[in-house]
Amino acid sequence: MIVLNSQLVVAVADGAPNFDIARSCRLDVAATTGLSVDQSMKSCVNDEQKAKRQLASQWSKFPAPSRASCISLENIGGTPSYVSLLTCLQMGQWDK
Repeated sequence: MIVLNSQLVVAVADGAPNFDIARSCRLDVAATTGLSVDQSMKSCVNDEQKAKRQLASQWSKFPAPSRASCISLENIGGTPSYVSLLTCLQMGQWDK
């Protein structure tokens, strides 16, 4: 387990992760109701792309342990989200 964690920290330090936005949004849209599928998908993709750009520009400002912890949490459900990852990292800053 220690080896896995040390490898994760090294991988996390290099830059923001790459998630499959389309897959995450398809699963997210399938779980929601209200808007049409096309509107929901477009909105989801836009939100994810915006969060990905924000993460890319701020990645090095977040502490490595927070990055590793939040990425681990994102991978639990199998459909990681940039919006959720960014929220996790920002909440970690509020705790200080």
